[in-house]
Amino acid sequence: MSAPILVTGFEPFGGEAINPSAEVARALHGRAIDGVRVVGVVLPCVFGAVIDVLRDALDRHHPQLVLALGQAAGRAGFSLERVAINVDDARIPDNAGAHPIDVPVLARGAPAFFATLPIKAMCAALREAGHPAEVSNSAGTFVCNHVFYGLQHALRRRRRARSGFMHLPLLPEQAAGRGSTDAASLPLAQMIDGTALALTTALYMPAGDLSTTEGTLN
Repeated sequence: MSAPILVTGFEPFGGEAINPSAEVARALHGRAIDGVRVVGVVLPCVFGAVIDVLRDALDRHHPQLVLALGQAAGRAGFSLERVAINVDDARIPDNAGAHPIDVPVLARGAPAFFATLPIKAMCAALREAGHPAEVSNSAGTFVCNHVFYGLQHALRRRRRARSGFMHLPLLPEQAAGRGSTDAASLPLAQMIDGTALALTTALYMPAGDLSTTEGTLN
């Protein structure tokens, strides 16, 4: 049996009652993508402890591919993250009340880690299927970036395991009544389908990525 795909999401945070990343992880759990089993895990939105839970999942399932998901209000579509940085700088407390400011994710760790998934190919496939998608150069400095950095650090010597992070926009029920800057949303069914497509693309592209520009001027 081939090694599985691990998809992680987060529990709700910041006063929200739902988190689309958790709903997508739950929906994909137990599915097969091109014959590869998907394991979905919901992570706590807590600095430090979340990496322990993530590492436990990595050690238990030995995945060939890991896609961590998170919620990003204000994003208009699927945001495939390019880089995780070694800093926690929380604008709001996490779900345990921690509020780190300018603290490294890992003391004496590398300044940054890049995704090892083919994020440009995944982005192109999403767009071709009609989904809004972008390559993002900042995963923020909250628990999403914390997990992304911890994931890439944990797998840095496991060359057969590719990994990365993708932010999802709000669900329509979350965006209702928000200001215009946070009003973008996608239906849950579209998030599930898009995430499955992104994973399929990664499986079909085992090495390298598209040589196309996804750079920005600012």
